[in-house]
Amino acid sequence: MLTNLTAQPADKILELVGMYRADPRDTKIDLGVGVYKDASGNTPVMRAVKIAEKQLWERETTKSYTGLAGDPAFHDAMIDLVLGTSVARDRIAAVATPGGTGAIRQAMELIKMMSPDAIIWLSNPTWPNHPSIVKYVGLSMREYRYFDAETGGVDFAGMAEDLADAKPGDVVLLHGCCHNPTGANLTLPEWAEVISILQETGATPMIDIAYQGFGDGLEDDAAGVRMVASEMPECLIAASCSKNFGVYRERTGILMAISEDPKNTAVTQGNLAFLNRQNFSFPPDHGARLVTMILTDPELRADWQAELEEVRLNMLSLRKQLALELQTLANSDRFGFLAQHRGMFSRLGTSPEMVAKLRDQHGIYMVSDSRMNIAGLNEESVSILAKAIIDVGI
Repeated sequence: MLTNLTAQPADKILELVGMYRADPRDTKIDLGVGVYKDASGNTPVMRAVKIAEKQLWERETTKSYTGLAGDPAFHDAMIDLVLGTSVARDRIAAVATPGGTGAIRQAMELIKMMSPDAIIWLSNPTWPNHPSIVKYVGLSMREYRYFDAETGGVDFAGMAEDLADAKPGDVVLLHGCCHNPTGANLTLPEWAEVISILQETGATPMIDIAYQGFGDGLEDDAAGVRMVASEMPECLIAASCSKNFGVYRERTGILMAISEDPKNTAVTQGNLAFLNRQNFSFPPDHGARLVTMILTDPELRADWQAELEEVRLNMLSLRKQLALELQTLANSDRFGFLAQHRGMFSRLGTSPEMVAKLRDQHGIYMVSDSRMNIAGLNEESVSILAKAIIDVGI
């Protein structure tokens, strides 16, 4: 049977990693891989995570399974982090998942159970795994306009026009903050208008929030999510702890499903647990337990928030420096949008040919659609990137 398999397309980002590693130039810059890096190019373990790991090592007495849905304390801690008090707890069903990707996969499986003819509406562009998972699960999808390459901002008029075609039973996938791959975010008034469109069409919102705390701060980054969750009858939310806790390899995520009537929560919870059982049985616990310990311990939480704020401000500083250097070199403010974007990513809005020039002539590696990881820069490499962008004629 194995001879019946055909080769799968190469992952573009992993392919880029291989090219970067093979490049002998000392000045090469990796802006492709989506992980946070400090000024030395390392992805550090956060201080609170190290302390929590030590405490867990000293206190843990068993490696037995958790429940199918994961630890309820993890659910409560993450619901509080993402939703605050915006939704009554008895309306929310939740399961721990292997990372935010696992939460998205489980959400698509749940949608297929509930509404097999649903159309999943995805922003153009979006994270490549979104359409890949939708397609693999066997659901239909459509795109809505999102990024305006001319301004570097959100094409909200186009987005609103497209989403007006959604129907009851459809699901509109939104990025909670720090849009991947563009870095361009909705404003709160725009979130409010999206809610009005969803209410009018009867479509259900699903929010992928993978970067809470990386944009404008923990509370501000959750504001749009909380607005949607509080004003819509139903909502799905996939949240990741990989970035804001730095526990990438621990695969720590959660899927939340908000029902209109609390009477339906138990049934929803049972179906979420069922899906976990079919896909991987019990979810991983180590990362989830660390996150729970940090969020429920005042000292650990304060230290985590302080370090997370350092990370956020570092990325914001790099953005401002890059925009300023480009403004100086180009004698134009046409790159000013880079300072307005938020999170790890920005999209330059240039062609694959120009991206190839950056790579071939200057050793700068970014995804062919011109998505670059701002966190892959430091104060020295910002200048190299700015000069390269101008040199190739972007």
